[in-house]
Amino acid sequence: MLNFHKDHRNLVNVSLLVFVLLSMGVAIMPADGMQHTDPLPGMPEMTPAERRGLAVYVSENCGACHTQQVRNIEMDKTWGARPSVPSDYHYSKPRMDVWRQSPSLLGSERTGPDLTNVGQRQAGEQWHLLHLYDPRMVVKGSIMPRYGWLFEETAHPAKDAVIVPVPKERLRDTAHVVVAKQEALDLVAYLIALKQAPLPDGTPTPGFLPSPGRKADGAVALSEGALPDGAEIFKGTCQACHQADAQGLAGAFPPLAGSSIVNDADPTLMISIVLGGYDARAEYGVMPPQAEQLTDAQIAAVVSFVRGNFGNEAAAVSEDDVRTLRASVAPQTMLVP
Repeated sequence: MLNFHKDHRNLVNVSLLVFVLLSMGVAIMPADGMQHTDPLPGMPEMTPAERRGLAVYVSENCGACHTQQVRNIEMDKTWGARPSVPSDYHYSKPRMDVWRQSPSLLGSERTGPDLTNVGQRQAGEQWHLLHLYDPRMVVKGSIMPRYGWLFEETAHPAKDAVIVPVPKERLRDTAHVVVAKQEALDLVAYLIALKQAPLPDGTPTPGFLPSPGRKADGAVALSEGALPDGAEIFKGTCQACHQADAQGLAGAFPPLAGSSIVNDADPTLMISIVLGGYDARAEYGVMPPQAEQLTDAQIAAVVSFVRGNFGNEAAAVSEDDVRTLRASVAPQTMLVP
């Protein structure tokens, strides 16, 4: 029988053995397993710009405030359509060399939102650039720090420079413009690429565990013909750019309050813009299409909400109106119910 009180050699040897076994089970074997995980069929390989952006993400320590893991609990439905699986991290987790594993992106703090699916939630380059330059310009009350060193103000931008649509009143010199450095562009490319790929056909989708005290099927059923809550859809999808009061952001995102397009008796153009996106006004950023993100019922609900609020007085639209336009504007998404 081992006597650790007097036999210190055995104490050290056993302690070392326990340490090695724990290291194998907790760190080495899981890390080795990650190297043998295949990517999902719909996952594109990371581009050089996205890889550089990942390096910026790590060097700026974004993982200290943001996670990249959708847990299998109901509250995480906000961040992804399904819980994360090991294959989601295939391209971001290659070993740096035989001795070093790449930095972990899972994170443990959600001071800011989870970024697993941020490329689906917010696909606009201008929004991300503005958010990095000054988060409070697009998210009132944000506690995220500014990343001003990823940009420069200049009166003579290069021809191929990416100019960030910062309102003049926010500049130190109104004769200058804000230009994104390559690090900012790479970081935004990486963030926009963060999208959950669909699981292979026939693979059961992991479910979310209901919150304590709620049943798994506890969702409120809508009566036939009723639309979802347009206010909630606006808050989760539109508010980040158009702002909570629908006044937009001068020089970046147009106002919806009082808009002639919103108040038009014919909602065709507004629905088409929501479905297919919009890039026809140089003074504003590009609006990404929502055809793949929102169903016909969700688009009808949020369009109706905007047309009937913020001082707008246009008639509501129906799910059939959206379905009809989807067939011509975004026919590739016709499978979206």
